[in-house]
Amino acid sequence: MRRAVMLGALLLWSAGCGEEAPMVPLEPPRAGGATTVDNRTSQAFAQPAANLRPEYDRLHRAGDAAFAAIFVPAPSRVNPGLGPTYNNVSCNGCHLRNGRGMPVMGPTAQRTQLLVRVSLPEGVPDHPHGAVPVPGLGLQVRDQSIYGQVPPASLTLSWVERTGQYPDGTPYTLRSPSVRIVKSDGSALPEDMMMSLRLPPPVFGLGLLEAVPIEALRALEDPDDRDGDGISGRLNEVWDVALRTLLPGRFGWKANSPHLLQQSAEAYFNDMGITSPLFPEPDGTHEITADILQAAVFYSESLGVPARTALEDPVVQRGEKLFRALGCESCHRETLETGEAAYEELAFQRIHPYTDMLLHDMGPELADGRPDGAATGTEWRTPALWGLGLTHTVLPYSGFLHDGRARTIEEAVLWHGGEARTARDGFHRLSADDRAAVLKFLGSL
Repeated sequence: MRRAVMLGALLLWSAGCGEEAPMVPLEPPRAGGATTVDNRTSQAFAQPAANLRPEYDRLHRAGDAAFAAIFVPAPSRVNPGLGPTYNNVSCNGCHLRNGRGMPVMGPTAQRTQLLVRVSLPEGVPDHPHGAVPVPGLGLQVRDQSIYGQVPPASLTLSWVERTGQYPDGTPYTLRSPSVRIVKSDGSALPEDMMMSLRLPPPVFGLGLLEAVPIEALRALEDPDDRDGDGISGRLNEVWDVALRTLLPGRFGWKANSPHLLQQSAEAYFNDMGITSPLFPEPDGTHEITADILQAAVFYSESLGVPARTALEDPVVQRGEKLFRALGCESCHRETLETGEAAYEELAFQRIHPYTDMLLHDMGPELADGRPDGAATGTEWRTPALWGLGLTHTVLPYSGFLHDGRARTIEEAVLWHGGEARTARDGFHRLSADDRAAVLKFLGSL
């Protein structure tokens, strides 16, 4: 199995004379290890892993087709089963070019990638750490329907803006979302209903994150903040529907899915109303086969990670040092290593995703108040930062943070609170040149 080249530089010595030779730099850090692709165009997130073996090319292409497949209502000879209510008609419909979505919603929106998760606060014995469906809405508001059906509710999104300024007088504007849910039958929403606005995250590099050994992630946990650094990350514990047991959560904004197979099946079911072997019809039948589901999973596993840029830029280098000095790397861990994996391409890679994959309390301003698994209403999983600077190259006007409220990387930084408040306040106090350096570094990822 391939191993990524180690970081650093190798000190060579001249043979026979004992004189020190010049330092020879090794290959610069490759974000996705051997999967890394040198592509920073609008198609940067859609490239197969650089080390993908030819024998897997057909499966990757099949996964690409599954990801792009547009579903229609039954009966149909091609891609039947949509609905009867849904949020979108394909995987690509939410994950445009495999990147983040655009934070738009409502009758005037041409495309909607945002969705709203809902639940009631009471727990139920049959679903440990599970959410309680809202009568008439379920666990996700589907605001679209096939012909002859009526969606259970309509959604409208508006923004509340506020202004602020840095100590040097530079102004900025932040916005937060306000969602209005109106049930189609005119009935009132439960007073204790909890809801969470979610924006689709990027889908590349996920196979690498799944291959990081759980022991390595547990080693990063510090739920009681024993080292006193103010950071107390922990793994989520979520329900595996096939094994019917609790497992550590890895994927989703609150790490609410234990693995990519379940996350993909949940997306088919919740977003499109498509049943699968993991989420079948009551009689056990399903609308997509295990092969189609696995192809879609393999597609996200086998996408390459775009390479960083501007590694020799002195401003980027200064921004990287400031990023570390501010304490951002306490959660956004630069380097992880994968272990054994289902595919050779993913195994034993040294990767640089800038995440610890743990839950952190992000404070009241980013809180959705809705628990998910063992995650509280203020906790979110640290998102990976690789490819961050390509977000608007891949899809202009796409948003940042879990609900898309941040229009820029800078706004996303300024929304950080809770465990990240010290780092946020440190960024706020920087000079304009230093702030620009940090943002240029983040844009180089």
